[in-house]
Amino acid sequence: MEKIQAYLTGEIISSNSSEARALYNKSCFGELIQGKIQYSLSEALFLIEKGKMEIFSRNKKIPSKDLINKFMRIDKKIQIKYPVFKDLRERGYVVKTALKFGAEFRIYEKGAKPGKKHAKWIVFADHESKKITWHEFSAKNRVAHSTKKKLLLAIVDEEGDITYYEVQWIKP
Repeated sequence: MEKIQAYLTGEIISSNSSEARALYNKSCFGELIQGKIQYSLSEALFLIEKGKMEIFSRNKKIPSKDLINKFMRIDKKIQIKYPVFKDLRERGYVVKTALKFGAEFRIYEKGAKPGKKHAKWIVFADHESKKITWHEFSAKNRVAHSTKKKLLLAIVDEEGDITYYEVQWIKP
């Protein structure tokens, strides 16, 4: 398979190539929006790392080393979010953004297709040094509960290792 040629326009990464459509249909990478496949920053980084994508801007290929700097200007948390995305994707889960929920990701069970099934988890990712209040924790838990998903906290440590905590409501 040839590399997907994607284009960075503002903060949007998209492609209308046949390779992009094939990977979208097979592995749920990207979202079909207005006839093109649009990628999250994490999806794009993952595909570049796997040798499946190149990103262009104004018909010039953007070197990989420049991409992370561009992405950090777009999303200040990309260095926390990407390792979580990569870890979950490599474990076989389908990982999609969860901006409308105020979270980093929504996670679908292995083999589930977004649009056909509902996400099982909503993920909030943070560095181990970040402290949150009970109020913030409660708010995250309410978002997960109201969307009928389990809350998954992804904590990234100094070495880049990730620990997951699943939180769910119980009725005593």
